Amino acid sequence: MKTLNLLHRVVLGATRGRLGWSVGSMPAVELHTIGRTSGQRRSTMLTAPFHEAGRYVLVASMGGDDRNPEWYLNLVANPDIELTVRGHTLAMRARTATPAEKAELWPRIVAAAPTYAGYQQKTERDIPVIICELRWGDEPPAGSG
Repeated sequence: MKTLNLLHRVVLGATRGRLGWSVGSMPAVELHTIGRTSGQRRSTMLTAPFHEAGRYVLVASMGGDDRNPEWYLNLVANPDIELTVRGHTLAMRARTATPAEKAELWPRIVAAAPTYAGYQQKTERDIPVIICELRWGDEPPAGSG
């Protein structure tokens, strides 16, 4: 996973952002969290299976691993995050979807990226779905909603 993250950043950097802001039909986002132990800013490249104006949905799948990803643990500890979308950084608040919200969102997630269904089958862990919403006063980038 770390190698893929690094390769993704290399593509973005080498093309000066012309390539790498989508993976298939999904937008790629760079999630910025504060480390729950270190207090340092941490960044990771992810995909957002879908988004709507002012809201992005992320999936803490870690490829179906039995552990939650570190970035998820960081945003649970400090839900004020930033998402960089097509070079524009948004101040957002992240939260884990409730069971009812996940039940509504999961079919849309799997429709956008069927691999998520396989990840859930690989693990007994209930894969968290994260809803990221704009903090007051920020605007989504043009063409992203």
